[in-house]
Amino acid sequence: MILFKGCRVYAPEFIGEKDVLVAGGKIVALAAEIQSQAGYDIEILDAGSLRMLPGLIDSHVHIAGAGGEGGPATRTPEMSLRDMLEGGITTVIGCLGTDGLTRSVASVLMKAKGLRQEGVSAWIYTGAYQVPPPTILGDVGKDIAMIEEIIGLGEIAIADHRSSNPTLDELIRLAKLARVGGMIGAKAGIVNIHLGDAPEPFAMLYAAIEKSELQFSQFLPTHCNRNRVVFEAAKIYGKKGYIDLTASSYPYYSDEEIKVSRCLKELLNAGVPLEHITFSSDGCGSRPTFDKEGNLLKLVSGKPKAIFKELIDAVRQEKLPLEKALPAVTANVARILKLNSKGRIGIGMDADLLLLDEKDQITHLLANGRWLIRNNEIIHPDSFV
Repeated sequence: MILFKGCRVYAPEFIGEKDVLVAGGKIVALAAEIQSQAGYDIEILDAGSLRMLPGLIDSHVHIAGAGGEGGPATRTPEMSLRDMLEGGITTVIGCLGTDGLTRSVASVLMKAKGLRQEGVSAWIYTGAYQVPPPTILGDVGKDIAMIEEIIGLGEIAIADHRSSNPTLDELIRLAKLARVGGMIGAKAGIVNIHLGDAPEPFAMLYAAIEKSELQFSQFLPTHCNRNRVVFEAAKIYGKKGYIDLTASSYPYYSDEEIKVSRCLKELLNAGVPLEHITFSSDGCGSRPTFDKEGNLLKLVSGKPKAIFKELIDAVRQEKLPLEKALPAVTANVARILKLNSKGRIGIGMDADLLLLDEKDQITHLLANGRWLIRNNEIIHPDSFV
């Protein structure tokens, strides 16, 4: 049992100075004052100078590696546990990307299982850019319904030269399979959509919703800040549907992409509901740039910790209140993906806790009530160091 005394709690809304008691991996008490009881082995930590936040959730990470657009030597390595901890991240959603040909959903699943064994939380999407999508059980719906760690389908690529160019009917069919699998398995059953930079990038999503019984909430399009044209379209789409901003790209391609913290402010000013906005890192994925002939010009790989940086920049540079920026990497993600015990600080929630000092440095980090960072030092390293 751990008792945090006097921390300023952002749940993500600011709820004042509170004591927070953790036991059995859960938050079991939250009050203005909690007294330590005799006969219980309770570790008491004075957190009066610290802010307590929910552990961050990164909803789009290539945990088992990605890339390869420039040949075998450009395949990116898998994510390490340290990559998560350095960004205050306690939950990730893994995915395949461009390479659903030589990489497998099974490898992403096993990486998620490994991360769980190391103490953090991990889920994945089945599928990849390609349609028909690669799966484990031969069917998108079965994967989602029957495999614990699989919560949805993605990332399916549209409006991109690397897309397999699914037809409208194919996209609708896949979205319905994902939805039914989610219903049967009590999962989100959402479709994560990779948006390229072709003209009218959201056109297929609008068409799918208009032609079918599907709702905007069935889709989570990502890379919505990849250029100004896509982002301006996202300001309109985001008033009805979810939009995900990719953090790890900036500042690598600052001449093309729009910084996530700036995007958040612009979206809110444009009238997009905060509840529709999420940040993800695209961590450990490749970030390629191609010329007009389709030749690869440059390629980098981002880090999951980018979502933490953009959260802090939203507060420091864009002057948004912390409680206004924080839902994009905590409560919004948990609600959209139906991770019901994640993303908030409250009684009965998982004890995924991030504590920051006055300089926005990570002082402590717990995942499921287990210490990962303590007094600014990582105390639970990777299995291989």
